[in-house]
Amino acid sequence: MDRPAHTRLPDLPLHRLDVPLPHLLPFAIGTFDSIGPLSRAAFPHRHTFYEIVHVTGGSGAHVLDLVRRTVEPPQLCVITPGQVHHWADAEELTGNVVLFDEDFLLPHTDDAAALRRLAGRPGHPAGDQAAPIAALLADMATEARDLPPGHHGVLRAYLHILIARATRALGPTDAPADSPAPAHDRAAEAAAAFGRLLCEPGGVSRPVGWYARQLGMSAGHFQTLVRRATGLSPGSLIRRQQTLEAKRLLSGTNMTVRRIANVAGFSDPAYFCRFFRRETGMSPGEFRTWAVRMHHDPRTESIAGHPDGP
Repeated sequence: MDRPAHTRLPDLPLHRLDVPLPHLLPFAIGTFDSIGPLSRAAFPHRHTFYEIVHVTGGSGAHVLDLVRRTVEPPQLCVITPGQVHHWADAEELTGNVVLFDEDFLLPHTDDAAALRRLAGRPGHPAGDQAAPIAALLADMATEARDLPPGHHGVLRAYLHILIARATRALGPTDAPADSPAPAHDRAAEAAAAFGRLLCEPGGVSRPVGWYARQLGMSAGHFQTLVRRATGLSPGSLIRRQQTLEAKRLLSGTNMTVRRIANVAGFSDPAYFCRFFRRETGMSPGEFRTWAVRMHHDPRTESIAGHPDGP
């Protein structure tokens, strides 16, 4: 893989979780109104934190990594760190927004993998989990507001239950086929750690051997574990992430193709253009034109319907 010596951060707005005193928790919960206007931002942006949204009313669409889904309450939307999303033509959105960072998941390490599977969709119906989830979110909001003794543990337990109910609402047949199921084994742990490293700034610019060293194993053993857990080689997953990152930047920024190539892990823009066409069937310029048209005209076919979509 061709890679630059240094990778600059992309020009997409990056939102960080800023929880005011006296909480001192990497966690926040509220309505769209109480969290603030950025909770319904209409411009493409990414987070350093996780977001779970339970939409109970309103109209418009949620666009997550170029996949557009009409708002059909009650609906769940999950956004993981590094994903690019925005709300399109949203009006009168109501519901609850839960924000938290990776540290808040430490007691339940499988939850990070579950959230990545849920984030494979821009939104899915809450189904028969809508009422239990609404009640659970009300309890979480009360706990976060009152901060009684032991609230740290209670909020983490509530979050674990919320993720389980969101997964139950998605259903086994709706989960992305290439997402490994949670498992307490070395292969699943290695694949999950690899996935987190890939989503870090500059993650796609690193060779397979770098990830193996970070995880304290040989390159061969790392390859075996990742393929066992995902069915794909680490190189294939890196190429998939490079393509997705390039799509995000082509559709959400005015960065030049040369700079996007650099951020996506290529020092040679010409090679990047050949790579992108091979992976998507379009040149970077053609894809940007298509993405701009899709953003301004919701009748344009979503990337979800494109055979080369993410």
